[in-house]
Amino acid sequence: MRWRHAMQRALYGPDGFFVRDAPAAHFRTSAHASPLFAGALARVLLAVDSALGRPDPFDLVDVGAGRGELLLALLDALPADVRGRVRPTAVELAPGWADTPPAHTTGLLLATEWLDNVPLDLVRNGRYLLEDGSEGPPVEPADAEWLDRWWPDGVVAEVGTTRDAAWASAVATVDRGLALAVDYGHLRADRPPYGTLTGYRDGREVPPVADGTCDLTAHVAIDSCAAAGGDLSTVPPKIVTQREALRALGVDGARPPLDLAHHEPGRYLRELSSASQAAELTDAAGLGGHYWLVQPKDVPAVIPGVL
Repeated sequence: MRWRHAMQRALYGPDGFFVRDAPAAHFRTSAHASPLFAGALARVLLAVDSALGRPDPFDLVDVGAGRGELLLALLDALPADVRGRVRPTAVELAPGWADTPPAHTTGLLLATEWLDNVPLDLVRNGRYLLEDGSEGPPVEPADAEWLDRWWPDGVVAEVGTTRDAAWASAVATVDRGLALAVDYGHLRADRPPYGTLTGYRDGREVPPVADGTCDLTAHVAIDSCAAAGGDLSTVPPKIVTQREALRALGVDGARPPLDLAHHEPGRYLRELSSASQAAELTDAAGLGGHYWLVQPKDVPAVIPGVL
């Protein structure tokens, strides 16, 4: 079985990982690391809200919502008057959740660590890799064209056509507002020569086995997705690192002044804890190295210092 089909079955089939399990039990995302992440996204939402003229309702769509942790934290971080206008939608392939975004959105669409779980094919020597590691049929023309443009070199390439289509489909639902993807990825000039497909189980990295017992994830060709989504908007997309984005939104990890420990020790400890969380979110070798793909639709620049 080609990897795209094996991943689809293992992650989203009847007994798939995301259908029967809680993802937060197996891996840590920015949303789980600190409420500062939700607070920063709340500032993004407020900027979009202002740019749109404060619509009622304001649509907030979280694609790949897990169990709604980020969506709830973001709503909690909003002023009451804004929260009262927000119409939230959690999109997840699990019982009890919407499985597709609304057809029309005016507001903010989020996709945090969603695209890395969109199934894809692996290619070696011009042939698809099969789940058992053997080489299968020759690469189809559409995938070959994508590889020529976006991943021309490397021993093992991960074909991003499915991620491009998924992101373009999500962007297409935004009538006015902003689509924002946050994920770990790479750019054309720095593709990993052997690919990135891996598994996670119980907080640990494990071999990628498509049996439904672990998360299967691969880094995103973020520039390819940007091109696919950008084709649907007159406003060009922008790619920045999470470190750059969060710092522009006021999350910088700076330690509080030491004098504060003597005069207001309780406040010092609170601010020190916040600085530690911010440092994790902006660590260039960790979460701070994630990419933010920012795609406006019929709105001007809305995130100061970012777009």
